Amino acid sequence: MRIRIFINNIIAKYYKKKIINTAKEVGPNLYVGGKSYVTNKTILASHVSFNGMAISGHGEVKIGSYFHSGPGCQIITSFHNYEGNEIPYDNTFLDKSVVIEDFVWLGNNVIILGGVKIGKGAIIQAGSVVVSDIPDYAIAGGHPAKVFKYRDIEHFKYLEKKGRYHQ
Repeated sequence: MRIRIFINNIIAKYYKKKIINTAKEVGPNLYVGGKSYVTNKTILASHVSFNGMAISGHGEVKIGSYFHSGPGCQIITSFHNYEGNEIPYDNTFLDKSVVIEDFVWLGNNVIILGGVKIGKGAIIQAGSVVVSDIPDYAIAGGHPAKVFKYRDIEHFKYLEKKGRYHQ
């Protein structure tokens, strides 16, 4: 068990360093707890927590403070052009950005496609595919992800005012 913990710590340090060296901006207190990748168009605010995140493509990705991802999450910002000069697609790509506001939590194996904004305090259920915007404080899930509930906004704002953040 101790060897496993030791190996996981080495892996986490490696991917954290790789993210810091690759991302356009990295705020303080980045946590990387699993195999994670970003692009040079990734902007991370403070207290971002990756437990297995793969960001790919040429679109810009902005992730707010106190973000948490479960293992196996992906953000995909580039897509094959199926309306180009060849079929089923040509050699060009369509790039779309992603914006994730503060205090967002992604469950395990969430996929976010380009052109999406996820609002402040939103929660995305494990296994969901986000293809359209998710409003502030929403809880969404499914394929495609749909809002099925909202957080208690007064309680959320109370905790935010008190600085009660999970790190």
